[in-house]
Amino acid sequence: MAEPRTPRLDTPRSTRRQLVKRPAINADAFGVFAEQFARFMGTATFLIYMTGFVLIWVSWNLLAPEDARWDNYPFIFLTLILSLQASYAAPLILLAQNRQEQRDKVIAEQDRQANARAHADMEFLSREVASLRMSVGEVATRDFLRSELRSLLADLDERAQEERDRDDAVDSSVRGTSHGDALDRPAPPPA
Repeated sequence: MAEPRTPRLDTPRSTRRQLVKRPAINADAFGVFAEQFARFMGTATFLIYMTGFVLIWVSWNLLAPEDARWDNYPFIFLTLILSLQASYAAPLILLAQNRQEQRDKVIAEQDRQANARAHADMEFLSREVASLRMSVGEVATRDFLRSELRSLLADLDERAQEERDRDDAVDSSVRGTSHGDALDRPAPPPA
Protein backbone atom coordinates (compact mmCIF):
# COMPACT_ATOMS: atom_id res chain seq x y z
CA MET A 1 0.00 0.00 0.00
CA ALA A 2 1.42 3.36 -0.95
CA GLU A 3 1.77 6.24 1.49
CA PRO A 4 -0.55 9.19 0.95
CA ARG A 5 1.15 12.13 -0.68
CA THR A 6 -0.55 14.76 1.43
CA PRO A 7 0.80 14.78 4.97
CA ARG A 8 -1.60 14.12 7.77
CA LEU A 9 -2.04 16.62 10.56
CA ASP A 10 -1.26 14.08 13.29
CA THR A 11 2.16 13.17 11.91
CA PRO A 12 5.16 15.46 12.24
CA ARG A 13 6.87 16.79 9.18
CA SER A 14 10.10 15.21 8.20
CA THR A 15 13.08 17.42 8.67
CA ARG A 16 14.55 19.06 5.63
CA ARG A 17 17.64 17.53 4.26
CA GLN A 18 20.62 19.78 4.47
CA LEU A 19 22.84 20.28 1.50
CA VAL A 20 25.90 20.55 3.67
CA LYS A 21 25.98 18.51 6.86
CA ARG A 22 26.85 20.38 10.01
CA PRO A 23 29.88 19.06 11.80
CA ALA A 24 28.96 16.90 14.77
CA ILE A 25 30.50 18.36 17.91
CA ASN A 26 30.64 16.38 21.09
CA ALA A 27 29.38 18.90 23.63
CA ASP A 28 30.97 17.13 26.57
CA ALA A 29 34.39 16.92 24.93
CA PHE A 30 34.21 20.59 23.96
CA GLY A 31 33.04 21.48 27.48
CA VAL A 32 35.98 19.58 28.98
CA PHE A 33 38.32 21.46 26.64
CA ALA A 34 36.73 24.78 27.67
CA GLU A 35 37.16 23.94 31.35
CA GLN A 36 40.80 22.97 30.89
CA PHE A 37 41.42 26.15 28.91
CA ALA A 38 39.70 28.29 31.56
CA ARG A 39 41.68 26.59 34.33
CA PHE A 40 44.93 27.21 32.45
CA MET A 41 44.06 30.86 31.88
CA GLY A 42 43.55 31.29 35.60
CA THR A 43 47.05 30.18 36.50
CA ALA A 44 50.25 32.10 37.11
CA THR A 45 51.90 30.07 34.33
CA PHE A 46 49.55 31.57 31.74
CA LEU A 47 50.17 35.08 33.05
CA ILE A 48 53.94 34.55 32.91
CA TYR A 49 53.75 33.18 29.35
CA MET A 50 51.50 36.03 28.22
CA THR A 51 53.72 38.65 29.88
CA GLY A 52 56.81 37.12 28.28
CA PHE A 53 55.12 37.05 24.87
CA VAL A 54 54.11 40.72 25.11
CA LEU A 55 57.55 41.80 26.38
CA ILE A 56 59.33 39.95 23.58
CA TRP A 57 56.92 41.40 21.02
CA VAL A 58 57.29 44.97 22.25
CA SER A 59 61.08 44.79 22.74
CA TRP A 60 61.60 43.23 19.29
CA ASN A 61 59.48 45.86 17.59
CA LEU A 62 61.23 48.68 19.45
CA LEU A 63 64.85 47.49 19.44
CA ALA A 64 65.15 45.49 16.20
CA PRO A 65 66.41 47.14 12.98
CA GLU A 66 63.77 49.07 11.08
CA ASP A 67 63.42 46.54 8.26
CA ALA A 68 63.07 43.53 10.71
CA ARG A 69 60.16 45.02 12.65
CA TRP A 70 56.71 43.70 11.75
CA ASP A 71 54.61 45.85 14.12
CA ASN A 72 55.60 49.47 14.67
CA TYR A 73 54.93 51.63 17.72
CA PRO A 74 51.17 51.66 18.16
CA PHE A 75 51.46 47.82 18.05
CA ILE A 76 48.26 47.39 16.05
CA PHE A 77 49.01 43.75 15.22
CA LEU A 78 49.70 42.93 18.91
CA THR A 79 46.41 44.59 19.87
CA LEU A 80 44.63 42.50 17.22
CA ILE A 81 46.18 39.26 18.53
CA LEU A 82 45.28 40.09 22.13
CA SER A 83 41.73 41.03 21.09
CA LEU A 84 41.34 37.73 19.24
CA GLN A 85 42.66 35.85 22.23
CA ALA A 86 40.20 37.68 24.52
CA SER A 87 37.29 37.15 22.13
CA TYR A 88 37.86 33.39 22.21
CA ALA A 89 38.75 33.22 25.89
CA ALA A 90 35.59 34.95 27.14
CA PRO A 91 33.08 32.46 25.63
CA LEU A 92 35.23 29.51 26.68
CA ILE A 93 35.37 30.81 30.24
CA LEU A 94 31.60 31.40 30.22
CA LEU A 95 31.04 27.85 28.93
CA ALA A 96 33.25 26.48 31.69
CA GLN A 97 31.36 28.56 34.26
CA ASN A 98 28.01 27.30 32.94
CA ARG A 99 29.17 23.70 33.21
CA GLN A 100 30.42 24.36 36.73
CA GLU A 101 27.09 25.97 37.59
CA GLN A 102 25.25 22.88 36.34
CA ARG A 103 27.50 20.66 38.43
CA ASP A 104 26.93 22.93 41.42
CA LYS A 105 23.16 22.63 40.93
CA VAL A 106 23.40 18.84 40.89
CA ILE A 107 25.62 18.87 43.98
CA ALA A 108 23.27 21.31 45.72
CA GLU A 109 20.30 19.06 44.94
CA GLN A 110 22.17 16.04 46.27
CA ASP A 111 23.10 18.02 49.39
CA ARG A 112 19.48 19.07 49.82
CA GLN A 113 18.30 15.48 49.55
CA ALA A 114 21.00 14.31 51.98
CA ASN A 115 20.00 17.08 54.40
CA ALA A 116 16.33 16.07 54.11
CA ARG A 117 17.24 12.44 54.84
CA ALA A 118 19.42 13.50 57.78
CA HIS A 119 16.60 15.71 59.10
CA ALA A 120 14.13 12.82 58.85
CA ASP A 121 16.61 10.53 60.58
CA MET A 122 17.14 13.08 63.37
CA GLU A 123 13.38 13.44 63.87
CA PHE A 124 13.02 9.64 64.02
CA LEU A 125 15.88 9.35 66.50
CA SER A 126 14.50 12.17 68.67
CA ARG A 127 11.11 10.38 68.79
CA GLU A 128 12.88 7.14 69.70
CA VAL A 129 14.88 8.87 72.45
CA ALA A 130 11.68 10.42 73.81
CA SER A 131 9.97 7.03 73.88
CA LEU A 132 13.01 5.52 75.58
CA ARG A 133 12.94 8.26 78.20
CA MET A 134 9.28 7.55 78.86
CA SER A 135 9.99 3.82 79.10
CA VAL A 136 12.98 4.34 81.35
CA GLY A 137 10.86 6.48 83.64
CA GLU A 138 8.75 3.39 84.35
CA VAL A 139 11.75 1.05 84.80
CA ALA A 140 13.38 0.56 88.17
CA THR A 141 16.88 1.96 88.27
CA ARG A 142 19.89 0.28 89.82
CA ASP A 143 19.92 2.66 92.78
CA PHE A 144 16.21 2.09 93.42
CA LEU A 145 16.70 -1.69 93.34
CA ARG A 146 19.67 -1.46 95.69
CA SER A 147 17.73 0.65 98.18
CA GLU A 148 14.76 -1.75 98.03
CA LEU A 149 17.05 -4.75 98.49
CA ARG A 150 18.77 -3.05 101.43
CA SER A 151 15.44 -2.33 103.09
CA LEU A 152 14.33 -5.95 102.50
CA LEU A 153 17.63 -7.19 103.88
CA ALA A 154 17.18 -4.96 106.91
CA ASP A 155 13.66 -6.32 107.39
CA LEU A 156 14.94 -9.88 107.12
CA ASP A 157 17.73 -9.13 109.57
CA GLU A 158 15.16 -7.70 112.02
CA ARG A 159 12.93 -10.76 111.66
CA ALA A 160 15.89 -13.09 112.06
CA GLN A 161 16.97 -11.18 115.17
CA GLU A 162 13.43 -11.38 116.54
CA GLU A 163 13.39 -15.14 115.84
CA ARG A 164 16.75 -15.57 117.59
CA ASP A 165 15.55 -13.50 120.52
CA ARG A 166 12.36 -15.56 120.72
CA ASP A 167 14.31 -18.82 120.41
CA ASP A 168 16.71 -17.65 123.11
CA ALA A 169 13.78 -16.74 125.34
CA VAL A 170 12.18 -20.12 124.76
CA ASP A 171 15.48 -21.90 125.33
CA SER A 172 16.15 -20.00 128.52
CA SER A 173 12.65 -20.71 129.79
CA VAL A 174 13.00 -24.37 128.87
CA ARG A 175 16.41 -24.58 130.53
CA GLY A 176 15.21 -22.78 133.62
CA THR A 177 12.14 -25.01 133.89
CA SER A 178 13.97 -28.24 133.38
CA HIS A 179 16.56 -27.67 136.16
CA GLY A 180 14.17 -26.16 138.63
CA ASP A 181 11.31 -28.55 137.85
CA ALA A 182 13.36 -31.60 138.62
CA LEU A 183 14.21 -30.32 142.09
CA ASP A 184 10.89 -28.75 143.01
CA ARG A 185 8.61 -31.38 141.63
CA PRO A 186 7.29 -34.00 144.04
CA ALA A 187 8.14 -37.55 143.27
CA PRO A 188 5.43 -39.50 141.59
CA PRO A 189 3.36 -41.81 143.74
CA PRO A 190 4.51 -45.37 143.82
CA ALA A 191 2.56 -47.66 141.78
